[in-house]
Amino acid sequence: MIRLTRSIVPNSLTIANLFSGFVAIIYVAKDEYMLGALFVLLAAIFDMVDGITARLVQSASEFGVQLDSLSDAVSFGVVPSFMLYKIYFYQFGDFGLVISALPLICGVLRLARFNVQTTAFQDKKFFNGLAIPASAFFIISYIIFYHRSDFFDSNTKQYLIFFVTILSSILMVSTIKFYNAPRPNIRYLKQYPIISSIFFLAIILSIATKGLFIFPFFIFYIVGSIIRHYYLKLFVKKNGKG
Repeated sequence: MIRLTRSIVPNSLTIANLFSGFVAIIYVAKDEYMLGALFVLLAAIFDMVDGITARLVQSASEFGVQLDSLSDAVSFGVVPSFMLYKIYFYQFGDFGLVISALPLICGVLRLARFNVQTTAFQDKKFFNGLAIPASAFFIISYIIFYHRSDFFDSNTKQYLIFFVTILSSILMVSTIKFYNAPRPNIRYLKQYPIISSIFFLAIILSIATKGLFIFPFFIFYIVGSIIRHYYLKLFVKKNGKG
């Protein structure tokens, strides 16, 4: 007999994340990329809410961590890699398979590293390496709003899609610290007002521009995180030792 516990609520949300990723794959296979992207967004919402719910009902567990990572591997690993292959890299044969698989491979490696360093859901300010959902949005926002439009010329788009694919993959397995998404609670907003303001302003601008601002925001997020990481590493720590 199946025993019902408090964990059924957050775990059901995690399964919804996984199912949304599966639906996204179906739409990408049918060349309906915008619908695929929307289901990745839906998966991200479920991914955010399941962790919040687990903490609220005090049901965070090792099982939940593993289930969450498996779901993320599909929704934010398989989907963007498959979309990259379908959109562009299919034309390069086996080489295209390898390149388009990099976000999936590096994303799974990142999730595995996170799992061995984490025993349950933890509310951390930083992630080591670019989080796999952020990588997925970085890739998909470029594909949907820039690669499939006339914003850049053909030659520029050829370089950019390689750049976005490889950069996002490297950053996921890096040790660069990236800010976690702000938590929607008063305590976090008071503690980190600047980070929260930037994040919520980005949401407003993304909606106002019908998605066009998402990719530039992730460029800002990535470049800012890299600068911050190496500034602290090269100057602050060095001065502290001296």
